Amino acid sequence: MSVSIIIKTLNEEKRIAATIESALAGLPNGKGEVIVADSGSTDRTIEIASGYPVIVAQIRAPAQASCGIGPQLGFQYSTFEAVCLLDGDMILDPTFLSEALAYLEANPKAGGVTGHIEEMLVSNLEFTRRVQRNAPELRAGRIDRMNGGGLYRRAAIQSVGYLSDRNLHGHEEFELGARLRAAGWELYRLDRRFVQHFGHTMNSYKLLVRRWKSKYLRGSGEVLRASFGKPYFSQVVKDLPELKLWVLVYAWILLSLGLLIFMPGKLAALGLVVALAASIVALMSWRKGSFQLGLYTVVAWLFHAAALPLGFFKSRRKPDDWIESEMMGQKQ
Repeated sequence: MSVSIIIKTLNEEKRIAATIESALAGLPNGKGEVIVADSGSTDRTIEIASGYPVIVAQIRAPAQASCGIGPQLGFQYSTFEAVCLLDGDMILDPTFLSEALAYLEANPKAGGVTGHIEEMLVSNLEFTRRVQRNAPELRAGRIDRMNGGGLYRRAAIQSVGYLSDRNLHGHEEFELGARLRAAGWELYRLDRRFVQHFGHTMNSYKLLVRRWKSKYLRGSGEVLRASFGKPYFSQVVKDLPELKLWVLVYAWILLSLGLLIFMPGKLAALGLVVALAASIVALMSWRKGSFQLGLYTVVAWLFHAAALPLGFFKSRRKPDDWIESEMMGQKQ
């Protein structure tokens, strides 16, 4: 079984060379292909990638950048029996694919297998935390999604129609996991390293604003819309625990608006609204261990809650439509 490695990129000039080199080195016995699937980089990503023996493809209008479009762009140009997803700021462990392929071959019901992501950089703000390995979505064994990439069986992807939904600005691998599991496929995480990841180092508030502008925060609403009316919709709702939190945030917002609109004493109403907001920030500050973390958490809630309906009601294209693109280079 040979591998097509898809590297998703958008302005990754700082790390794309190292990522490509790790992908080429990680191909078992040197067999397979590496595809750089670019969502419209304006830096030197394409120039750098074109210097390697890889396939390089970039979206063209009317296709628009999204988290879901990169994997599907690479998939439509891929040819081999297994497909590995990487981000353009990851370094593939050199022995992962051999072990992952062995797992797929030994477990015919496995639609995908991944490993642990070793985070190499964190934000320069003290309140950005690392996700712990024992978090439900990151523990080893049977899992419901392969966040951060991994190795997928091509036959599994073909059985559910497409790799990733081009309409999604977030949760694309969660949505893929829901489709695969509904079709009877299993996902598994090996207790070993998959990649090293060099993530964002910007101020967390700047990152939050960036994710708003890029529509990343609309992911929850978009995945709800994508699965609405599908057999796995109830499972998607169950597997998105943040939805309960957003309901509480909406209740808080509605209560605050109700006080401001219907209370006769507007100054007293404003005082209650401010006191309620301060109480929520104080509670989260106590739970998180610092005022900075507590305040940021509440601000992030409001951003996410505002983005959800924007994602849900956004118009959609067929997720399996051919993605408009151009070959910028190909393996030599």
